[in-house]
Amino acid sequence: MSLESKIPLLKDRALMFKRARLFFEELQLIEVDTPILSPTAPIDLHIDIMETKMHDKKVGYFHSSPEYAMKRLISAGLTDIYQISHVYRYGEEGSLHNPEFTMVEWYQKGCSFDKIIGDTLSFIRLFLGDLPVRAMSYRQMLLHFVSIDYLIATDNDLRAYIKENSDSAPSSLSTWDKDTLLQYIVSFHIEPHLGKNELFVLKYFPASQAALSQVQTLNNEKVAERFEVYFEGIELANGYHELTDATEQRKRLIESNKKRLLLGKEDLPLDHNFIAALEKGLPDCCGVAVGFDRLMMLRHKKPILSEAIAFAWSEL
Repeated sequence: MSLESKIPLLKDRALMFKRARLFFEELQLIEVDTPILSPTAPIDLHIDIMETKMHDKKVGYFHSSPEYAMKRLISAGLTDIYQISHVYRYGEEGSLHNPEFTMVEWYQKGCSFDKIIGDTLSFIRLFLGDLPVRAMSYRQMLLHFVSIDYLIATDNDLRAYIKENSDSAPSSLSTWDKDTLLQYIVSFHIEPHLGKNELFVLKYFPASQAALSQVQTLNNEKVAERFEVYFEGIELANGYHELTDATEQRKRLIESNKKRLLLGKEDLPLDHNFIAALEKGLPDCCGVAVGFDRLMMLRHKKPILSEAIAFAWSEL
């Protein structure tokens, strides 16, 4: 696709930046601008971080999300904030991915889990129109689409499902833990069917997949107050009722590093300033990250992400 043919979309992209900022102004959120480069890295089992050499021979890490820095601002007293930021992820390139992309992320103090979901849907509708909404818990979704109750199913049950329903099962299947097996089933057997002509809200993940969210007991099931939003099989948003317990957060990050090593990945340096901010006191809040480029891709009915941005990595 030529750069000239992208001009109408790029003009609309500028308009949507304006509309996004007006949206947050109406919510009375303050725009912030945090560094993209840090001596520490966000730690996530499934996200790999880009690195660069610094002048003092140390390593600098490009953030995959501004979350840690934004939470430090919230802890310092700057609550109800948003950021429109370029973020970076190593090895993510394809029809729905670019190693550098634009993320919209915001946090609201004293915001309920249901309200952050509602605000996220309102933001997405700025781009995609007044679509209907369907919501399911993670457990409901698995039961509905693949007739699996993850609370009852064993690891071998999940492996059997993958083998029976995949053209070619991964060779490392026998080494995967339960969450990895579930994530594979969701990614390849369920996600493509989510959000057909509607916005699909997936909420209340297994507690073992809490990431940076709080955990609660709901109908005798221990769940993470985490949600994602899909449209036409594409994930658009990932949000949490944010974890505020510094001890638990440190524990989860250390565990993520251990799992990274088991997968043959490098462990990443812990952000002690982030942990210190939680120790100081992070107010009860909810937050969400939304992929701006994917919204533009869907808004303009483009088949691939590279057609929704000025320059994809492959075009540089």
